[in-house]
Amino acid sequence: MFYDQKIWVGTDSDGNPVNLLPHMANRHGLIAGATGTGKTVSLKVIAEGFSDMGVPVFLSDIKGDLSGMVKMGVDNANIQKRVQMCGMPGFTPKKYPACFWDVYGEQGIPVRTTVLEMGPMLLSRMLGLNETQSGVLNIVFRVANDGKLPQKVDMYGQIVNEPQLQNIADLKQAIAYVGAHADEYTVEYGNVSRASIGAIQRAVALLEDQGGDKFFGTPALNIADWIKVDEDGRGLISILACDKLFLNPLMYSTFLLWLLTELYELLPERGDCDKPVMVFFFDEAHLLFNDCPKQLMDKIEQVVRLIRSKGVGVYFITQNPTDVPMTVLGQLGNRVQHALRAFTPLDQKAVKVAAQTFRTNPKFNTEEAITLLKTGEALISFLDENGAPGIVQRATVLPPQSYMGAITVEERNEVINQSEFKGVYHPMTEQNNMEQIPVAEQPVYQQPMMQPQQGFMVLDPTTGQYVQQPVMQQPMMQQGMYQQPMMQQPMGYPQVPTLQATPVQPMASTAAAQPAVQTMLVMDPTTGQYVQRQMQFNPATGQYMPVMTEEEKKAAALAAKEAEKAAKEAAKAEKEALAEARRQRADELREERAERARVNDSVLGRIKNTAISSATRTATNKLVNGLINGIFGKKK
Repeated sequence: MFYDQKIWVGTDSDGNPVNLLPHMANRHGLIAGATGTGKTVSLKVIAEGFSDMGVPVFLSDIKGDLSGMVKMGVDNANIQKRVQMCGMPGFTPKKYPACFWDVYGEQGIPVRTTVLEMGPMLLSRMLGLNETQSGVLNIVFRVANDGKLPQKVDMYGQIVNEPQLQNIADLKQAIAYVGAHADEYTVEYGNVSRASIGAIQRAVALLEDQGGDKFFGTPALNIADWIKVDEDGRGLISILACDKLFLNPLMYSTFLLWLLTELYELLPERGDCDKPVMVFFFDEAHLLFNDCPKQLMDKIEQVVRLIRSKGVGVYFITQNPTDVPMTVLGQLGNRVQHALRAFTPLDQKAVKVAAQTFRTNPKFNTEEAITLLKTGEALISFLDENGAPGIVQRATVLPPQSYMGAITVEERNEVINQSEFKGVYHPMTEQNNMEQIPVAEQPVYQQPMMQPQQGFMVLDPTTGQYVQQPVMQQPMMQQGMYQQPMMQQPMGYPQVPTLQATPVQPMASTAAAQPAVQTMLVMDPTTGQYVQRQMQFNPATGQYMPVMTEEEKKAAALAAKEAEKAAKEAAKAEKEALAEARRQRADELREERAERARVNDSVLGRIKNTAISSATRTATNKLVNGLINGIFGKKK
């Protein structure tokens, strides 16, 4: 609650307000506590105060309950009880200006960036690459920055003037190109291992399956659109739907770190401000630091240290303060600590560490109070006017003025449709582009052009690849139709049927280079006949491959499952055979030991053993006496 030019967060046991000062809000903060202790309420109260102050806010919404900020709160008996406990002059339910965003474009405005803007360091973390693989990916980016990748072309073969590495398709083609020219680039950039190239390609494919193809692309997000206020002077609250993004922790944490980095690079140096330019709330912050390499940890620490002077406040929300590294925790001057549980020795240690981070209050034991806090209570310590940590106060947190809980799908869609960003960040399809142009002004391509790789394809049994046969052809275009030229019959092949003319509709040039897909004459290796089939160009191999039909895909999937099943059964049979061989050998050894025991226990065996023992003692005595006599001489 923004009251008396301060953010009123809670009220201590003496009835005094506990306030967050605006000019100290960019010193970052921490909201910690066990599940169900009230972290979300504290977050909403602080975020509402910033918005009323005129400061734009970014929130990562994992559970969906932060969406209620766009809806007016409810005044009921429980709220009035909390209002009386906190001594508020009055409670006014209100809704806040907010905009929903979503990486997948399902629950908000799409959020995208390009692969080039993400950079190799953050992308390596998102892909889960090791140090060697990250180095190879860095080489791919350097090759792209040096302009050594092939130029992009549209479906008509014309060069497209746009930056490299915009989407996942660009990245896959760049990785394949660098892998194919590994020997050439190894001397200039360093070793490019084909094994690392393969590992990167598998990681990129996995990222694509998890929705990375929706995140990387254009139009890219302009973070300046988040730094806005409404007509009443209240800051815009940008809510990122993370319920699906959170299922991929690496992608979630890397994306939010990229946002921080973009803010740092976008904003100018400001020094001390009367209030922040923007406040960033990072929920489930421990994901950012899990298995974080040192190089990236140094970057996180640098951004947290320096972004303060850009007027940006970063607030981490996590269950335990020990989840945040000490180098970062030391930069968080504003603390809200909810209850922690001390059920295990490790929990007890965490409670002790959390208590030691506060400035002691002689009225109560901080370590003991952390374990006794009720839901809605917190230990709060904000920076004072001079920037020094304030004495910790046990306070009751104010109720938020917006709606507590998630809104319905209809209410969310209504907010999205009324947003000023509706349609701004949605990708423009080719059909939408054509609809915006009058029919009379739509382009008609009159340039004579040749369909790529015209002719027919045959299967080379030595390589298993489809290759093109040489033909004599002349490109010709008449009345919007590509006319297939006459083919010269190659020697040693069956009669080729005449290929009919295929109409081609005028199409707008696309921004991204797509693999050429077209219908070609292909020899069926099972029948030896030529049939028309769709073929797709693979830039990694430079060859055309058939586009599999749904029946073929199902058959291939079924064959793969059968092969996997057969491999598992073979491995199981081999394992059982080895186990049986080990059991047989163990039985043989036990039988040998039992036979030796039976022989030794018999009368003949005992006599034999006794004789051997006597002979051994006699021989030993003679040997020892001989050695003694030889060394010391025989007694006279």
